Amino acid sequence: ELQTDGNRSGHMQNGEAVFDHEINEDVIRCIAAQLAEIGDQFDKEIKARVVNDLVQHFLNENLSGEEITRHLREAVEGLVQAIPLDMEREKATLVLAMVLTKKIANKMPSLLQHAFNTTVNYISQQLHNYIVRLVS
Repeated sequence: ELQTDGNRSGHMQNGEAVFDHEINEDVIRCIAAQLAEIGDQFDKEIKARVVNDLVQHFLNENLSGEEITRHLREAVEGLVQAIPLDMEREKATLVLAMVLTKKIANKMPSLLQHAFNTTVNYISQQLHNYIVRLVS
């Protein structure tokens, strides 16, 4: 539900956006701001080689979506191990996945949608319970 710009997603009903009012908007914005700040710190730690390797995997038309998601997972897990962390592993994993997606899109803008969809699938598979706890 949390978007990269700190807003929540919603759906349209009769041409107007409909949101789940059970979640406090201020809490969501605060969480997003904290994640963005952590992401800015991690951004400096990610080596270009990691991003370049992921870009090549995304460009490889012979790889399935599942294989690309596996490469993303391996890259995130490698970064989580390499960066000294004083935070929850799940939070670091979430932020690193989002920062990698941003770096891939910055390197090759045509991959934005593919990288975003892959990251959303990865986060949904690996971090769903953490996200639910985070916003509750």
